Amino acid sequence: MDSPYTDPILDWYDANARDLPWRAPDASPWGVLVSEIMLQQTPVARVLPVWHAWLERWPEPAALAAEASGEAVRAWGRLGYPRRALRLHESARAIVERHGGRVPESHEDLLALPGIGAYTAAAVASFAYRQRHAVLDTNVRRVLARLCTGEEYPPKSQTRAEVRLAESLLPLDPPTAARWSVAVMELGALVCTARSPRCADCPVLDRCAWQDAGRPAYSGPPRRGQTYAGTDRQCRGRLLAVLRDAAGPVEKPLLDVVWADAVQRERALDALISDGLVDPLDDGRYALPA
Repeated sequence: MDSPYTDPILDWYDANARDLPWRAPDASPWGVLVSEIMLQQTPVARVLPVWHAWLERWPEPAALAAEASGEAVRAWGRLGYPRRALRLHESARAIVERHGGRVPESHEDLLALPGIGAYTAAAVASFAYRQRHAVLDTNVRRVLARLCTGEEYPPKSQTRAEVRLAESLLPLDPPTAARWSVAVMELGALVCTARSPRCADCPVLDRCAWQDAGRPAYSGPPRRGQTYAGTDRQCRGRLLAVLRDAAGPVEKPLLDVVWADAVQRERALDALISDGLVDPLDDGRYALPA
């Protein structure tokens, strides 16, 4: 028997879901996989144009696998966390080598792809193949924390109790379970948001434990927002932008001018090289990986 939350949330989703291309009935499993990697820590509005360009250039894993990994980094643009581009490239090659170029259906096979963790494997199995898996991203964890446990925010790290709760709420029918997972995710993105939840618009407000408890404030460890300006991450982004925008390898001075702090700049460049995002050439120039 489905939970008392199932029908109201599914009905709300049918009426309010955003029209996103990776949710379309004809979206390919590859398109779903690309979207899940791109959407990690990145807003939908920033992902949409890059996703469209990526799928136009590389509509199948084999097309990406045939190109140099540096081209994936270049096409990633300013989405941030560019190691995700390398992971997608590695996954594309593994899909070609192990699965004949087709994104695997099995959760186990998805989990075995390079750089694919528990969340992404569950999401692709659910959203691309309509299977029954607990899909726990930040939005889902927040909704379930408020709805079922009366906490404003979930624990910092995912717990087994959260997984058990999510699994207990999954509808028994696999396609319905997959739709439920994306519906809860959408509810967290549009209504049960982190900072300013729109509780009046919630389809299960009358069944929310957090609301019933008087919406108690979070009392756990401090939740620190991420900073960006002046960080190594910003420095890495500027160095990588030079290489993305260049037609070929660049001289070191072209990298030096984009960041004044030499110590931080060299540290960031070393990290990019260590992560496989930049190739130091024998002639002293630098390039995206071949």
